[in-house]
Amino acid sequence: MRRQRKPNVTTKKGRLYYRIRWTEGEKRKERYIPLPADEDSPEFDQAYWAVRSGKSPELQQSAQHSWKRLITSYRASSKFRKLADGTKRKYNPVLDALLDKNASKCITKTSRAAVRGIHERMGDTTRKADLYIQLIRRLYNFASNDLDWDVKNPAEGIELYGPQKEFEPWPNNAQIAFENAAINLGDELALTAFFLGTGTGQRPGDLCSMKWEHFDGESISVTQDKTDVRIWIYCPKRLREHLAKLPKRGAFILAKNLTQPVGYDAIEKRFRKVRSTAGTACNSLVMHGWRYTAAVELAEAGCSDAEIQAVTGHKTLVMVQKYRQRASQKRLSKQAQDRRDRT
Repeated sequence: MRRQRKPNVTTKKGRLYYRIRWTEGEKRKERYIPLPADEDSPEFDQAYWAVRSGKSPELQQSAQHSWKRLITSYRASSKFRKLADGTKRKYNPVLDALLDKNASKCITKTSRAAVRGIHERMGDTTRKADLYIQLIRRLYNFASNDLDWDVKNPAEGIELYGPQKEFEPWPNNAQIAFENAAINLGDELALTAFFLGTGTGQRPGDLCSMKWEHFDGESISVTQDKTDVRIWIYCPKRLREHLAKLPKRGAFILAKNLTQPVGYDAIEKRFRKVRSTAGTACNSLVMHGWRYTAAVELAEAGCSDAEIQAVTGHKTLVMVQKYRQRASQKRLSKQAQDRRDRT
């Protein structure tokens, strides 16, 4: 006769566990607490009833050091609240994904191998993979330094993929090819985004937030998502001329309807279609390169670091000096070859 087991006791891979089930939203969750192997022993009864009554040390540690408590505390902290809105929007999907899979789990149970496994499985999207590692590292540092939890950081020392390819500025022939392709396709939004990006030197995401009320006919005002700083940018001639003849279809320059802007994903989809039509001149070039295009062209025109920074809105001069170095290299190369030809 088969023995009658206590409620919630189950076997998994030859071991006995107490199975806990619960529901979060519409998702069903399970957790398995290991029990002693001998069901007839006093040790088994003691462990079983400790779990059943909620007094098990493992349950108490999990509740105290759970991912849910950590992420909830981090989101409520001044460190998170002080982040730029764009950074919060980047972090929140990762925090939600970590919560979805680990809410009730104890963070001390997360191994270095598990964190490295996440990084490797997401290797096809290197920026996303690195963001997971960076945010897990940040969370554990917050647990240790701000919550005083005695935890070891499993993400510490894991090597990131890093930038895979530097964004390239668009050469003149590529800009002409893209402009013509957008006109031929009748894609007014893609063409306007191109003029805004190369004209103002702002990030693609910031282009979507530009409103007509922020354009006075000469300059345009934008609050940068990454820095949360509002700056005024004087528009170059071709951008002013394009905006002057552009019909106003809503509150935003890149309008989805009367009150909403077109989102980044929609612009990026249009961009890819125009780029594929533009031919080989635009191969491998990306929207983020429009910002670099503006900076490099300003540097090549002889603008000072402060002048370039006033347009692009970079918080530090490191990237600005990089653009200047590139422009100087091109100029010095021409001088050297001209001298060579004269000789």
